[in-house]
Amino acid sequence: MNAFNMAQTAYTSSIAPVKTERGTEYDAFSHVTRALKATSEKSDYPAFIAALHENRKLWTLLAVDVADADNGLPRQLRAQLFYLAEFTQKHTSQIIAGRADSAPLIDVNTSVMRGLRHGRGGA
Repeated sequence: MNAFNMAQTAYTSSIAPVKTERGTEYDAFSHVTRALKATSEKSDYPAFIAALHENRKLWTLLAVDVADADNGLPRQLRAQLFYLAEFTQKHTSQIIAGRADSAPLIDVNTSVMRGLRHGRGGA
């Protein structure tokens, strides 16, 4: 291995890829959706409740963000995301009360992830 290759290897391995805001949002939704899927299929109720709580926190943060007048998303998209945040809060309460299942939450999160992946910025 020559000096050029050694230098290139030394520097390229220490450089981390830069994440965009959209990529960070995608990762957050991916993480919480995986947790919802994994725990909803098992009998680990405390882990399931923790996953529901994490999903609620994510949607609360999103609702606060889209409610901000300085948010750069189109007004209609912001309203749709806020509505989904409200839906998530209410549906989670129904799940905890035993009157609903988590499939709709997983579907909503998956749709948002699809939108983030394809560059539309939301649901």
